[in-house]
Amino acid sequence: MSADWILPRPDDFHVHLRQGEDLPAYAMEAARRFARVLVMPNLVPPVSEAAGLGDYRDRIRLAAPGLEPLMAFKLLPSVSPEDLLALARAGAVAGKVYPEGVTTNSENGISDLRELEPLMASIAKTNLVVCCHGEKPGVFSMEREEAFLEEFSEMACRHGDVRFVLEHVSTAAAVRAVTELGPNVAATITLHHLEITLDDVVGGMLKPHLFCKPIAKRPQDRQALREAAFSANPKFFFGSDSAPHRKDRKECAAGCAGVYSMPCALEALAQVFDDAGQRDKLPDFVAGFGADFYRLPRNPGTVRLVREDWKVPEIVDGVVPYKAGEALRWKVI
Repeated sequence: MSADWILPRPDDFHVHLRQGEDLPAYAMEAARRFARVLVMPNLVPPVSEAAGLGDYRDRIRLAAPGLEPLMAFKLLPSVSPEDLLALARAGAVAGKVYPEGVTTNSENGISDLRELEPLMASIAKTNLVVCCHGEKPGVFSMEREEAFLEEFSEMACRHGDVRFVLEHVSTAAAVRAVTELGPNVAATITLHHLEITLDDVVGGMLKPHLFCKPIAKRPQDRQALREAAFSANPKFFFGSDSAPHRKDRKECAAGCAGVYSMPCALEALAQVFDDAGQRDKLPDFVAGFGADFYRLPRNPGTVRLVREDWKVPEIVDGVVPYKAGEALRWKVI
């Protein structure tokens, strides 16, 4: 087997880069692996208007000059058509929907996706993508994603001129729904949901650094996600949902949800596809289908991985990363 693996320069269509003094390190970690990243807006205060979006993008570019940040804003019913136009002109590519209380900084989110019905015509005119954290508030945690699918499917069918992304799908039901819905619907799949189930989080000792939202599900759900990722179906592409929280915010009585996968995101993803005998499917999954759906040109150039054993660090910039201390065999050069 070749010691080199050449891939097109990849994209990550779901990243948390945080804010303040932590931002530069997280942005640089992303820049080591990806040409473009779709940056989530759930800051405090959230990225929700044009000036704030531009300022956040400028700070990311200053921190990591080689990284192109694709900007998302928090989409709420209070956003006006004029706000949407201003955000699109400021460079936003997507509005992110957060159901109330289901994840980090989502306390003022919506209770039902159909609350956004009055905005759909304006969203279609501005060509923005609607990215949905697909969990229904108030539902048992293992069933929140499936409960969200009814309103998601209804909105996507009614508004075929609007593009929808169901973020970080975690169930076989979500994979089926996305597959069956029209060409205006796609989904992102994370590295960690391709590998872990709920047993990895709580089946033995509690592993807080694997705790995420939506939570990892059953083996049959993981299998459905893997089949979707390996299917060469352009509806499914990579979004890491890399979500750093400092060690003390995870190892405590009320730990934050989020898996910090960026320090090994491309390397471990390559290993997943390699182990499954699906190397030929990785380029489109990580460097093609997402760009196509967002109507962006595919990145020029390539990235080289070499076959070289290395260990994921135990801690990176104050955060315990995904696969901390584990050995991987592909390394990004």
